[in-house]
Amino acid sequence: MDAVSDVLRAVRLSGAVYLNATFTAPWCLIGRTDAALCAAYLPRSERVVSYHLIIEGSCWAQLAGDPDSAIHLNAGELLVVPQGETHVMGSAVDLAPTPTESLLVGPMETEPGEVMTLSHGGGGPTTRIVCGFLACDDTLSNPLLSSLPRLFKIDMRQDPRAAWLESSLKLAAAEAAGSRAGGTIVLARLSELLFVEAVRSCIEALPADQTGWLAGVRDRYVGRALSLLHAKSVYPWTVDELARKVGLSRSALAQRFTDLLGQPPMQYLARWRMQIAAQELLIGSKSLAAVAEHIGYESEAAFSRAFRREFGMPPAGWRKSKGKVNGATESGPAALGANRITPPPDQ
Repeated sequence: MDAVSDVLRAVRLSGAVYLNATFTAPWCLIGRTDAALCAAYLPRSERVVSYHLIIEGSCWAQLAGDPDSAIHLNAGELLVVPQGETHVMGSAVDLAPTPTESLLVGPMETEPGEVMTLSHGGGGPTTRIVCGFLACDDTLSNPLLSSLPRLFKIDMRQDPRAAWLESSLKLAAAEAAGSRAGGTIVLARLSELLFVEAVRSCIEALPADQTGWLAGVRDRYVGRALSLLHAKSVYPWTVDELARKVGLSRSALAQRFTDLLGQPPMQYLARWRMQIAAQELLIGSKSLAAVAEHIGYESEAAFSRAFRREFGMPPAGWRKSKGKVNGATESGPAALGANRITPPPDQ
């Protein structure tokens, strides 16, 4: 399995479309996908990725308080806000913005969990947008999500390999405007597919001198090494064997890997194993010994020491604290809504 597929699977994306909006200039909105909105569609989640499909017309978007992040969007483009941060969208972003919450509170009360329709603006040129979000299990501080730009767009119409997305955009518009049986599920799955395509496009568009996890995935040698590590994360890898597999010397791979990802291969692997363990602790009922064995530790004691180094507490205490945060049992599904844990800096 390639590294991108592995980390996407680890975050367990759940998509939803909540708004089919028609705006007429001048208009300007500010807001974010908050807990109340998410709760109307999906269980509570740690991270929410917001997205907006421009179906017709054009608009501007920027992160709140950050005019340098402003980007222009046209029909057929997808705006992604990976951290779910507060952002501004409008025919112009220097207008006094209206909070989105004030416009959505009514429809949310009358049609909970349904795609809401909204018309707003001053009567000028029309922009039509389908808005949605993806809820993610991010207790693992997933490297992919952390590496994405805070705000970015992709133009799916220009990629001949993604011709299916053009029809998908039309499908999204039709489903959001109608009320056919099963439409919610169609839109949810489309949300997930669009995000995956956005990630792939983002990787391909990286500057040549970019560093970070996404740049590592794109690199011929480091990307292959990441794929091997993720495909066999329990295997007792050494840098020597990994280097032979990817066709580099040991020192060249170690240097290349560290330059791009900020840590050597074996440290990356050790931390990824801890992330797998954290996921097991949250969504499963395995004993600590079974989790330790699953990620390649010969003893529960060694596993507990490594887990404490990564997350600041032993695995049993961490699992219990996550359950308490959400008022759920230690291994229940609601445990996925715990506060995000940020791993310590690389040593």
